[in-house]
Amino acid sequence: MTNDSDDYVYDEATGEWRPASEVAAAAAAASQRVVRDSAGNALADGDSVTVIKDLKVKGAGQTLKQGTVIRSIRLTGNDEEIDCRYEGIKGLVLRTEFVRKR
Repeated sequence: MTNDSDDYVYDEATGEWRPASEVAAAAAAASQRVVRDSAGNALADGDSVTVIKDLKVKGAGQTLKQGTVIRSIRLTGNDEEIDCRYEGIKGLVLRTEFVRKR
């Protein structure tokens, strides 16, 4: 049974009319995304991570060795990537599957 006083909003994703409160709750849940490392730990801006395998850095001619610590990461719009800096490599983006939170 639905509440008649609730406003309805057209949801373009589903193509249905849905209660406004339900649409707002879904939008709030989507905005609270969680970025996880290779071990399933939640990552946040400013965290330090450790590289779990040797990674060749394209364009820099360097290799990040297993165990390298990366400090002060930044989350990106993609849940599978983090933005970071390491010894002269600006704009370094690492996939979360290759790092573990310290």
